[in-house]
Amino acid sequence: MFRINITLLLLILSFSAFSQDELLELLEGEDQGENYVSATFKSTRLVNGHSVEVRSKGVLEFIISHRFGTINSGYEQFWGLDNSSIRLALEYGLTDNLNIGLGRSSFEKVIDTFLKYRFLRQSNSFPVTITGFTSLTRKTVDIPNLEGKDRNTYSGQLLIARKFNSNLSLQIMPIAIQRNLVATNRDENLLFALGLGGRYKLTNRLAINAEYYPQLTEFSNMFENSFAIGVDIETGGHVFQLHLTNAVQMNEQGFIGGTTDNFFDGDIHYGFNISRVFDLTPKAR
Repeated sequence: MFRINITLLLLILSFSAFSQDELLELLEGEDQGENYVSATFKSTRLVNGHSVEVRSKGVLEFIISHRFGTINSGYEQFWGLDNSSIRLALEYGLTDNLNIGLGRSSFEKVIDTFLKYRFLRQSNSFPVTITGFTSLTRKTVDIPNLEGKDRNTYSGQLLIARKFNSNLSLQIMPIAIQRNLVATNRDENLLFALGLGGRYKLTNRLAINAEYYPQLTEFSNMFENSFAIGVDIETGGHVFQLHLTNAVQMNEQGFIGGTTDNFFDGDIHYGFNISRVFDLTPKAR
C-alpha cells in the first residue's frame, strides 16, 4: 500500500516537467507581487471530478452529492427519482494550497480520503494553474470472501487548467488509478484516463460545466467512459451544481473505472452537488 501511494505521488510530480530554475523563478514571482488569476472555476468540483480550485487555509467545505436512477427507467421508477446514491464529504484547507478531504458514499459503502495540492497558479508570467490530487478509496460493503487489500483503490491525478477570459475556462485531467481487484480478466488493474472539461459563464451567478473521461487503458464492454454536463448556480456561500451524467459513483475509481451506463444511449442520471463553506480562521478583535 505504501509503495503504491509513493508511486502515484511520484507520478503526479513527474507530470509537472518543470526544471528547478523555472520553479524558483515562479516562486520568486510570488514575492514580487505577481498578478494571479482567480476563480478559474467556482467550485472544487467540475462535475464529478475535481477542478484545480482549492480552499484557502482554515476554510471547511461541506459537500452533499446525489445521483438518481436513469431518466429512461420510466414512470415505474419515477424517471429515476425513486433510486438515489448519496455522498457526504468534508474538505479542509491546511494551507492556501494544500487541502485534505474525507467522504462517505452509499454506493458500495465507499470511504474515500484525498490530498490535493496546488503547485502553480496562472498569472501574467505563467499560462496555467496546476494542481495535484491523490486519493485512497475503500469499499466497506459486506462482500463474502473479499480480502481487505482488494477493497482498496488508489489514484493519482494532475489537473491543468487555463482561464482564457472572464467567461471561458478549460481543463485537462490525466489520471492513473490502481485497482487491487477488477471486474473481469480483460480489465487492467492499472487504469489510465485523460479527462477533458470546461466551464462557460453565462451570468455572474450561472455557468455551464462539462467533463469527459475517455479511458486510455483497454477495458471490457461492460464499462463506459464517463460524461457529464450541468450548470453551476452560485448563491453567496452556497454553490449548487445541477447536472446530467451516465455515472452513479462519485469518486474517481468509481465514475472513471466503474461506469456501466451509456450517456448517448439514453442512460442518463440526474444529479446534483451542494457545497457550503465555513471560514474557521480566528478573527482579529
